[in-house]
Amino acid sequence: MEVTDANLQLLAGYLQQTLSADPNVRRPAEKLLESTELQQNYPVLLLNLIDKAQMDMTTRVAGAIAFKNYVKRNWAAHEDSDGPDRIHESDRNTIKTLIVTLMLHSPVALQKQLSDAVSIIGKHDFPKKWPQLIDEMVERFASGDFNVINGVLQTAHSLFKRYRYEFKSQSLWEEIKFVLDRMAKPLTDLLQATMQLTKVHENNPEALKVIYGSLVLVNKVFYSLNSQDLPEFFEDNMNTWMGAFIQQLAADVPSLRTADDEDAGVLEHLRTQVCENICLYAKKYDEEFKPFMEQFVTAVWELLVKTSLQTKYDALVSHSLQFLSVVAERKHYQSIFENPEILARICDKVVIPNLDIRPSDEEIFEDSPEEYIRRDIEGSDIDTRRRAACDLVKTLSINFEQKIFGIFGQYLEILLTKYKENPAANWRSKDTAIYLVTSWASRGGTQKHGITQTSELVPLPEFCAQQIVPELQRPNINEIPVLKAAAIKYVMVFRSILGPQILASCLPQLIRHLPAESIVVHSYAACSVEKILTMRDANKAIVFGPQVLGPHSNELINGLFATLSLPGSAENEYVMKAIMRSFSVLQSASMPFMGVALPRLTEILTQVAKNPSRPHFNHYLFETLAVSIKIVCQAEASAVSSFEEALFPVFQGILQQDIVEFMPYVFQMLSVLLEVREGTGSIPEPYWALFPCLLAPALWDRTGNVTPLIRLISAFIKQGSAQIQASGKLNGILGIFQKMIASKANDHEGFYLLQNLLSYYPAAEIEASMRQIFALLFQRLSLSKTPKYLSGIIVFFCFYVIKYSGGQLAQLIDEIQPGMFGMLLERVFITDMGKVLKDLDRKMVAVGVTKLLTETPEMFQPQYAGFWPRLLHSLIDLFERSPDQLPAFDGGEAAAGPDDADGGYQVAFAQLSNAQPKQHDHLADITDARQFLATSLSKFSQTRVGELPNLLTPLEPEYKQVLQKYCDQAGVRIA
Repeated sequence: MEVTDANLQLLAGYLQQTLSADPNVRRPAEKLLESTELQQNYPVLLLNLIDKAQMDMTTRVAGAIAFKNYVKRNWAAHEDSDGPDRIHESDRNTIKTLIVTLMLHSPVALQKQLSDAVSIIGKHDFPKKWPQLIDEMVERFASGDFNVINGVLQTAHSLFKRYRYEFKSQSLWEEIKFVLDRMAKPLTDLLQATMQLTKVHENNPEALKVIYGSLVLVNKVFYSLNSQDLPEFFEDNMNTWMGAFIQQLAADVPSLRTADDEDAGVLEHLRTQVCENICLYAKKYDEEFKPFMEQFVTAVWELLVKTSLQTKYDALVSHSLQFLSVVAERKHYQSIFENPEILARICDKVVIPNLDIRPSDEEIFEDSPEEYIRRDIEGSDIDTRRRAACDLVKTLSINFEQKIFGIFGQYLEILLTKYKENPAANWRSKDTAIYLVTSWASRGGTQKHGITQTSELVPLPEFCAQQIVPELQRPNINEIPVLKAAAIKYVMVFRSILGPQILASCLPQLIRHLPAESIVVHSYAACSVEKILTMRDANKAIVFGPQVLGPHSNELINGLFATLSLPGSAENEYVMKAIMRSFSVLQSASMPFMGVALPRLTEILTQVAKNPSRPHFNHYLFETLAVSIKIVCQAEASAVSSFEEALFPVFQGILQQDIVEFMPYVFQMLSVLLEVREGTGSIPEPYWALFPCLLAPALWDRTGNVTPLIRLISAFIKQGSAQIQASGKLNGILGIFQKMIASKANDHEGFYLLQNLLSYYPAAEIEASMRQIFALLFQRLSLSKTPKYLSGIIVFFCFYVIKYSGGQLAQLIDEIQPGMFGMLLERVFITDMGKVLKDLDRKMVAVGVTKLLTETPEMFQPQYAGFWPRLLHSLIDLFERSPDQLPAFDGGEAAAGPDDADGGYQVAFAQLSNAQPKQHDHLADITDARQFLATSLSKFSQTRVGELPNLLTPLEPEYKQVLQKYCDQAGVRIA
């Protein structure tokens, strides 16, 4: 593809079409561009189009986005696969030559996309394959053009941001040193020059906005470069940087104040980043930072006291409080906080004001309940004032427990007294009191168990009985909803501390709040019930089992389903999860509710299938259906037909309409229904109508479908192999096996499918294809073996030996290539069988290898006899050494490459807990593989008298001793 005006116009036309609202215009254009993107010069043509000032701006933006996506898809694709490089070498070099200059002189709309592309390329190529990038960027600092400088800084920020979280390594440190040697001094010079310009342009608001924007980016780059370790240059120039930070914290430029109460301006962003930077230094480099500490504590304290409660200051206040928390944690700074007067002032001026619920929080509670819930109980409130204030309280109460107890105790009394005086007007005081107690008492916990460690000074059960339970007992469940939510959350958070007796008294109150009008309140009630029902005692038994829950089950189940009818909660994930958990706990006690529940669940599924928009709700809906099938069909297996009758029409609609998000779930549900039918001898016709569709290649191109489809096909094979044979569909199944076995991501699924074919399909027909199957297995072994594949092929060959015989295995392999069976023994079995990980697989290998050793005539022929003692040696290693004691497999697990998925949107596979496939033990009758080896050798010694001692002679003494021990334990003799 040449870079010509004609091609540029053609490309521009297609890019315009990709913006069309008409899918008949848009999709063909997208497909055409996708088909041409691997041609040489395609990315260079895109860059030329982006650079054409006379070209329509929307087309240039579309080109910039297309270029970024092209780089994202293709730049590193060859590193993750065995395929060829998808970008021509000359194109790579041209891109790296052009892109930085193009990015820096482009309009802002283009600059962002190109900056992202530079970051993606840099992530893979910088610095080894693109060492000139950093020099090219640093040179632009001298341009004096802040639009260019900010473009460089934005790119540097994107490029170096990964230094914040990557694990330490020699290569990472070498890269950072390479950057520091070229960037640290110019960045410091730029900081000083830019700080100077804030004074030069102090009367020019437009210039100041750009200049302060540059300082934000300079500070972000500083943070990244200092994240792994304290660089020598920055340590030597700490006075310069810390002095600038102090000035930036104190900077107050009236012209840059924003009128908006919600959106932070450039000054807020700058101070927030300064707080992040000094927080990093206080945490990691406190010895070097110590001389500046008191100065910054004062500056941050003053900033907090004068910062108002408007939303735009939230991030600034949050990071300021985090800084104080970090300082208070450090023993050698605790003297700053030792004074009770200072602690009292912190509580009065900083903690209480930021723990209080604000009007903006109340607005979110009313208007955006999902956002409120995400912040409050799911932990996305990491940058909120309340979370930061709670963290500061926690830090202070840990390090100054006795002093804090007195101070916070006084404030708690004041807040609760104020509430008692006028509950309707002063409910916010009690809300603050509950938050104060929660953060004051908490010492540690988990998402699964809530808070599990608390301060002994705070009597949590008493507080619950005196202050929380009365709120839950108020007759009107809709009054003061924010306070109701706080009370319910208290029970949820401290569930592991409160004990079964208090929780048992709270449970009916929580159920009573399910019909509350507030989405937050009834969501919290459902969430609390669900979490309480997961609790287990020291013996791992469920605390609130069917006996405890039974008396409340009617109100609970009816209440939960009624909640789904409330405005805004038709797809409430907390409610659906609580329904699923309730059925799971009640088990057979939930049967009386199924007659009403199942039609309702089917109706809900029909509705959400029209527009799947809530992934968590959808997951719990399918979980609920799966647990319902399990409960009902355990009681009455024939009830499966009722489920099929209700669900099949919905499932068929989902499959016909190609609702991608639901298909992995539907395949799991169909498997569950089929597996319930196991032993009935036939598969109903509706399943067979579906079967040919399951073999369609398009379904298998979606990664999320693969695991559940393999399970479903296997269920068909297990129960309907005669019908599959009659319909001539074996080749279609073998085609799927071939696709799976060629994929590094899915080869284990290929082995699972093959095992099922060998177990349940008519032997005569499958045997006719075995040579071709083995050829495919060896082809993959020679071209691209991975640890997972080696394990899979060893287990499969052992399964084949058990199913047929070792002799058939040896003959079949040697038919492909003479002597190949010996190579398999030497290079695969003997070296790697001990590294098979799973217990059932290890048993399969042990039994299969035992049969090779004792029941396979080929093992005693001259060409293979030498492998016999070595194979026994490896088998004893398998028994005596766990996989973690063995050397690792050669080569890491390869990532899935382009052969494993298409480049578009992929729905991940989500396993339903209540639809887990049963683990099948093909060797259930063999309980001890060591004993099996001993008895097999004993039989062998009796049938081939005198041969065994000669075979055992090369075995090392300690291995002979171990073998004798197996024989003694089995009560047999081998000599």
